[in-house]
Amino acid sequence: MKKNRAIAVVVIMALFLGLLTFTAAVGFGPTGTGAARNIITGLDLAGGVSITYQTVGDEAPSAEDMSDTIYKLQQRVQQYSTEAQVYQEGDNRINIEIPGVTDANKILEELGKPGSLQFTLQDGSEVLTGTDVELAEAKVSQDNLKNREYVVELVLTSEGASKFATATSENIGNPIYIIYDGNVISAPTVQTAITGGTAQITGMANQEEAERLASSIRIGSLSLELEELRSNVVGAQLGEKAISTSLIAGAIGLAIVILFMAVVYLVPGIVAGISLLIYTALMLVMLNAFDITLTLPGIAGIILSIGMAVDANVIIYARIREEIAIGKSVQGAIQTGFKKALSAIVDGNITTLFAALVLGMMGTGSVKGFAQTLAMGIILSMFTALVISRLLVNAFYALGVKDEKYYGRQKERKTINFLGKKNLCFIISLVLILAGPVAMGIFSSSEGKALNYSLEFMGGTSTNVTFNEDFSIEDIDAKVKPVVQGVTGDADIQTQKVAGTKEVIIKTRELSLDERQSLNEALKENFDVDESLITAESISSTVSNEMRSDAVIAVVVATIFMLIYIWFRFKDIRFATSAVLALVHDVLVVLAFYAISRISIGNTFIACMLTIVGYSINATIVIFDRIRENLKGMSKKEDLAEVVNRSITQTLTRSIYTSFTTFIMIAMLFILGVPSIREFALPLIVGVVCGGYSSVCITGALWYVMKTKLGKKKA
Repeated sequence: MKKNRAIAVVVIMALFLGLLTFTAAVGFGPTGTGAARNIITGLDLAGGVSITYQTVGDEAPSAEDMSDTIYKLQQRVQQYSTEAQVYQEGDNRINIEIPGVTDANKILEELGKPGSLQFTLQDGSEVLTGTDVELAEAKVSQDNLKNREYVVELVLTSEGASKFATATSENIGNPIYIIYDGNVISAPTVQTAITGGTAQITGMANQEEAERLASSIRIGSLSLELEELRSNVVGAQLGEKAISTSLIAGAIGLAIVILFMAVVYLVPGIVAGISLLIYTALMLVMLNAFDITLTLPGIAGIILSIGMAVDANVIIYARIREEIAIGKSVQGAIQTGFKKALSAIVDGNITTLFAALVLGMMGTGSVKGFAQTLAMGIILSMFTALVISRLLVNAFYALGVKDEKYYGRQKERKTINFLGKKNLCFIISLVLILAGPVAMGIFSSSEGKALNYSLEFMGGTSTNVTFNEDFSIEDIDAKVKPVVQGVTGDADIQTQKVAGTKEVIIKTRELSLDERQSLNEALKENFDVDESLITAESISSTVSNEMRSDAVIAVVVATIFMLIYIWFRFKDIRFATSAVLALVHDVLVVLAFYAISRISIGNTFIACMLTIVGYSINATIVIFDRIRENLKGMSKKEDLAEVVNRSITQTLTRSIYTSFTTFIMIAMLFILGVPSIREFALPLIVGVVCGGYSSVCITGALWYVMKTKLGKKKA
């Protein structure tokens, strides 16, 4: 790179960072378009709209119909946010909570009034019911003359497809009436027999008309007929300080990481710091641009991607130092360092990206939200590490920073015999893993619960209280929560303030009648609350059985994809098997920590486990990449164990530094965050430490054992 071009690169990067920083901090226009303050935040961080429906009719609905309706509503409201929650209240009520919005009427209008839906013929005979419709979407297509037309595409269930095929075959040229809540909302004419289970309704004047029809069909396909009972705007579940403390913690953590990189890696470390700042600003702008709802699980995805961004830089700069140590010039070392680091960075990130994409497509709720932030973070981290860092390092060199003292030289390190300690490591890992089932067995006998499931998993009691004064969210955290905890003994308490009122919603574990009465008396005694203004209802879990099974299936499929990719890239199933086994090891160890510490298991648990999966697999890939490289240059006299030990030793600095920088980010959240965030950060810290341990002490050993016991001794 010539000097003039280097100057241009530095100036452009400075302007780019300045523009991104201004956009994230201030934004453009009167509304501050692009500003971080406009990022949509979840119910846990900022609150949203709460809508309560109740079933129509005197008969209590069946558990199966309630479950089916809740699941279908969950799919509907995901158009507003992946973090929307739907759960049962009492016997016949369903609550919908949608984050990031403040206009309940607008949501109600767009969602539609849940009513009955029928497809009938001219003689009134029924063709389909709402439950026969699996999906209804407004789309834009082209007619035979290539003119734009607005349509509603229907996807039917297998039973619905069969009934519709018969009806359309016998009624070509006749209309089929779509009746919603007793009113005909559309009467499309049958053009041809529809036998494939999908159909299109044409003739809409515009996109809005198509959207209205699709919305009515979607909401009418519920198993139960519902009517609106109430709607409110509610405050943040985690309190008003959750966002501010998280931002402060993130800023401090990032500053420490940048300082650490500058001290350890000198000029390349400064470049890494600039890249990380660009990455952070880009992430904030992208969250805005794609309307992604940010929650605690989303923050976990960002933390993981920051760790991967640091990791990529560490791999590159460690390689540069290695090349300088063997006698290459600084310029040659820079070129070779980036080249040799490329495979480890790409393989590690692509493997994790596969997982994120599968989780995003198949997961629901917090799983989908986590996947979105993680996928975006991976792409941005690769861009900043492989493009931004490379341009800046070469620019600094062209500007005269050429002395190797500014880049460092890898010190020769004696090979550590990790494989010699493999049996001890296997025993330690086995003990840590078995601690989980033992703890779960003990607590299951003594407390009746193997794990401390939270409201999201177990449901509980929702208590609505109208106080005599208008408490702020901060007041609720400081005054109300301790009283509730004193009565219930429950640390997992969620509170929401109903905007414009003195009403507060308190969600706890399931309370008995005596406990409900004790809570009423405590609220009356401490706050002089009128007991008639206290109501309580049982609520279901916000994570339904269907959502749990979706999450499990998504994780299994993602793991299979990771295994296949590693197998394909490394040409050895033992590499893939070892990586997956190490991944399972980390998950089980963290599960044991949850069991022993009794930290509540909810949505953040899912995010924590997914973070560990991503972190663990990335760390393992780096070591396996070095083993693969060293195997190619392995001499006939060299022992396989020596190659493995040397590979782990060569990547040890990277393993330690990446674990440390990721640890710093999470530790800041733990130190400065509100109690709920601390409860979320602590298992993540355990997972990062465990991931570093397994990648160094377990993965290489597993591969070696399988290589020597299940295959040939020589590579």
